[in-house]
Amino acid sequence: MPDYLDDLRLAHVLADAADAATMDRFKALDLKVETKPDMTPVSEADKAAEELIRGQLQRARPRDAVLGEEYGIEGSGPRRWVVDPIDGTKNYVRGVPVWATLISLMEAGEGGYEPVVGVVSAPALGRRWWAAKGYGAFAGRSLAQASRLQVSRVSRLADASFAYSSLSGWEEQGRLDGFLGLTREVWRTRAYGDFWPYMMVAEGSVDFCAEPELSLWDMAANAIVVTEAGGTFTGLDGRPGPHSGNAAASNGLLHDEMLGYLNRRT
Repeated sequence: MPDYLDDLRLAHVLADAADAATMDRFKALDLKVETKPDMTPVSEADKAAEELIRGQLQRARPRDAVLGEEYGIEGSGPRRWVVDPIDGTKNYVRGVPVWATLISLMEAGEGGYEPVVGVVSAPALGRRWWAAKGYGAFAGRSLAQASRLQVSRVSRLADASFAYSSLSGWEEQGRLDGFLGLTREVWRTRAYGDFWPYMMVAEGSVDFCAEPELSLWDMAANAIVVTEAGGTFTGLDGRPGPHSGNAAASNGLLHDEMLGYLNRRT
């Protein structure tokens, strides 16, 4: 198996640089925010963080491609870095501390590109999670100060905690009835939003989560953290990995039941 630890160390360096840039502008009164064509916000901090990461990758991994939310794809080849400079921009611009920089390395394989390294860094929460293929998933302040992640062993919906982001997307896709049916069967529901539910699944504090519409940069880093923690990450169609335009993550024991509810359409 290839050794991805050098790439993981680089991802931490990239996350350190991004954290410094994003925290410097967090809650700034003069933060500049624009609206993109898809009507989602983008701040000057999103752009600055992605530019910073791209610049460092150009120096450290010039042969690798880079795909980012703000500036698209650059380069080609079997290795591709996937970057979301601020996952949770709406939180960021309102001063809510639940946002993170997502950095993943994906590598071409028989089934297409798959994530082999992922770092999720949430500096306003003082938290960071990471994983590398075959190495496991961890959380902590640094590579040297970390605890290994393991998904829960909850095996009954009645005992399960279910996390999500919002209701509107489920309604738009005609999945709201199935979604609400699932919420009635579980022990607890909470709308933590964005990257955080996936990290909670990896930690074992939440048993499953799902979102109806996402982009690759929203999912790649989350996917490998969840799977290396022993969990399952698929699209709502059951396809493994972050390629379906939506996501479902679980401890694996409840995955099929979750998908069964969420695929009920009206």
